[in-house]
Amino acid sequence: MGKLVRDRIPEIMASAGLTPETRILDTLEYLDALFEKLIEEAQELRDANASQRLEEAADVLEVFNTILTNLGYTVSDVAAAATVKREQRGGFTERVWLGS
Repeated sequence: MGKLVRDRIPEIMASAGLTPETRILDTLEYLDALFEKLIEEAQELRDANASQRLEEAADVLEVFNTILTNLGYTVSDVAAAATVKREQRGGFTERVWLGS
């Protein structure tokens, strides 16, 4: 089983003397792989220690931006939708926990 990797990873592996097995995903496979990668990177951010968080957050952002591009959205589109939602339902700044 494989996974989606950054574009230059096979080149980096080859320069280290490895022979990576790669293929190019079709559009549906690619979007599914991006969503899986976002979950993977978010988990890595959650589990990271303080010195690793910036790098892990950058990975989350890179995957998120790629998903947006493939869905036909821009960061500005998402920011505008987030503003509307925040105005209607609030944000997450007050640390409200619902339930026990």
